[in-house]
Amino acid sequence: MDKKWWLLLVMGILAGSGIQAQEVMKLYPGKIPGAKAVPAAYKQKETIINGKVFGLSKVSDPSLSLYAADPQKANGTAVIICPGGGYAFLATDHEGEEVARRFAAQGVTAFVLKYRLPSDTIMVDQSSGPLQDAQQAIYLVRKNAAAWHINPSKVGIMGFSAGGHLAASLAVHYGDLKIKNPEGLSLRPDFAVLIYPVISFTASAHTGSVKNLIGPNATQAQKEYFSNELHVNSQTPITFLVHANDDDTVPVENTILFNQAMVKNKVSVETHLYQAGGHGYGMHNKKTSDDWFLRLQEWLLANQLLTAN
Repeated sequence: MDKKWWLLLVMGILAGSGIQAQEVMKLYPGKIPGAKAVPAAYKQKETIINGKVFGLSKVSDPSLSLYAADPQKANGTAVIICPGGGYAFLATDHEGEEVARRFAAQGVTAFVLKYRLPSDTIMVDQSSGPLQDAQQAIYLVRKNAAAWHINPSKVGIMGFSAGGHLAASLAVHYGDLKIKNPEGLSLRPDFAVLIYPVISFTASAHTGSVKNLIGPNATQAQKEYFSNELHVNSQTPITFLVHANDDDTVPVENTILFNQAMVKNKVSVETHLYQAGGHGYGMHNKKTSDDWFLRLQEWLLANQLLTAN
């Protein structure tokens, strides 16, 4: 595994868990394609809650954090996690690191993607930056699959809220190449996990995500491109969806539209709609005793993506 250009930023046990982020590596080996010079005043900001980094804003230096699977349970499956935050913020704690630790404990190698937040200050085309980073992430995982003991045909994408929109965008636009891919590796995820996702920019849209990604004066063509339910086809990866019916931030219709498109195209999909829970609860929907992550484990088992303990 070539590590010449990877920057090791973190090494140590995360608070409250024996699962550690073994590496945090730069997403690109050199200059980021399509990037502008980052002004000195444009600095990444951390939101600290109870002494812990809850999330990030003004992200211009994308990275990928590795959480290796428990070697006693590992079966080669990997997932790339995209935290949410309306394309203005990354909720890297409860929609990133916490989820990665749980996956790793179940035998799935997890990666938390710190993707660039769209801004014409740092990008030639702000609408393509996050999708470009997601493509680069799956490229890196597949390129280094052997070194990380990953099966390259068991690599999935996961996202929460706007991160769910990014994950869904990769699931339907993986063929719209936005990175260098000299080996011609497949950028198609083998499965997708979308948690209270933004899906459509034309129907029941989350206006904040729309504005932040494509701007207030976006064309109809741009809105339709990022309305991911319109681009589902027979090659879209199998998908697991979760949403609460009382979500007043990202309407549940987003998940329903994607589910309908998957059924129409005869692609396997499983959807869990909860009576209540609102938005942004991560793995902890306090309005139900059910644990959607356990339902996800069952789905992964049913699709030969997880090994029964």
